Amino acid sequence: MFSYRMEQRDVASAASRHSHTQPLRGLSLFWRTFILLSLLMLCSTVVWLMLFRTQEYEPRVLRNAHQIATVVNLTRNALIHTDAIARVSLLKSLADEEDVQLVIREPGDRVRPFGESSLETRLAETLIERLGPDTVVASSVNGDHGLWVGFRIERDSYWLQMDPERLRPLSNTSWLVWLALAAGLSLIGAAAITARINHPLKQLSLAASRVREGRYRGAALDEKVNTPEIREVNAGFNRMAERLAKVEEERTLMLAGISHDLRTPLARLRLETELSVPDPESQQAMAADIDQLDDIIDKFLGYARPDHTELEPVLLAPIISKCITPFRGASRMDIQVHVPEDLQVIADPVELGRVVSNLLENARRYGQSFEDGISHVEIEAQTRQGLAMLRIRDQGPGVPQEQLEHLTQPFYRGNAARTAAMGSGLGLAIVERAIERMGGKFRVFNHAQGGLMATIELKEGS
Repeated sequence: MFSYRMEQRDVASAASRHSHTQPLRGLSLFWRTFILLSLLMLCSTVVWLMLFRTQEYEPRVLRNAHQIATVVNLTRNALIHTDAIARVSLLKSLADEEDVQLVIREPGDRVRPFGESSLETRLAETLIERLGPDTVVASSVNGDHGLWVGFRIERDSYWLQMDPERLRPLSNTSWLVWLALAAGLSLIGAAAITARINHPLKQLSLAASRVREGRYRGAALDEKVNTPEIREVNAGFNRMAERLAKVEEERTLMLAGISHDLRTPLARLRLETELSVPDPESQQAMAADIDQLDDIIDKFLGYARPDHTELEPVLLAPIISKCITPFRGASRMDIQVHVPEDLQVIADPVELGRVVSNLLENARRYGQSFEDGISHVEIEAQTRQGLAMLRIRDQGPGVPQEQLEHLTQPFYRGNAARTAAMGSGLGLAIVERAIERMGGKFRVFNHAQGGLMATIELKEGS
């Protein structure tokens, strides 16, 4: 009994039982190195700025305050000991050569004190301590900005004005600008250093990916780099890739020889059996043995097939339809297919067809129902988050729990009814290997409602 229908139905409830969330990946080596270097350089910059401010900049500003006090004292003494005519000439020389101006201090002058920050306050206190308690330090007099120092000569009061940059420290905004500039340069430097450090590792990673995909010839690394350690690693990797390429070529040649040298005698043996054995039953038994040998050879060759496959977007429904065609005439097999007509997957169509055929053959042999002895097989597929999930389930006896994890191991055959038949023990191992070659995941487990279920997860095609 065989029924075949193809329809599209919602299987979201079933998918939810097997869905999984990908774990969050940690930061790459580039970002880890970049963050560590950035933190190191930023901390070093901040420490350097603090040391510069406390050990160099602030003492320098205080020394300037002492020099200004000296200029004020000299100016005051010069005014005291000069006559009126010489005093005029002195004031003109101070204005022209030292950028110091002397004006009369009036009682109604509008004065803005000097001392917006703690350092400025200390500077003003230093000047007052050097020049006397009656000294006034201002940052603006009558709206005219500058460094103003007020002092008295006998009964007269004067303002001495000079460039405020001699005494005024850097503002907080200036420090922030310098810090931001240093931080920006630190980040740029950290990025450049990290990129230079990680470039050889990135090249090695790409080359390893090519080797994993079977592209040995395109995985060569530069052996002329300046760094000796990297040059040795690249040379060793190239020698390894060359050896793997040679081994792969020898394996391919050996498989071709095995296929020819073994199958040709089997074909002759089959012909001789049909011609020389008169008993039909014996003839049929010997032909079955020959078919089994041929099947075992095919499985060995399939398992040893090279890893490199050409992947492309393919429609899943036609592949399933082609795979079930050989089972149409099976009298004790019932297949139900629920695969969307437009579902595409990224795969090798030949490999995927071989996988599905292996799973169907496995279900035909070992998936008979206890009730009617028929292998009821259900094939369904759905997409989720860019992945296509194909499920193939039978309603047979299943597999003992302790044997499940060994089913995909090469040459493993259990002792249960499901695995008691003669074979190579490579069927599910070939399936798992083929799915891995296509970048997918394969899983086999006992279904909660009975039977064995195989799931294939592949990337969805565009």
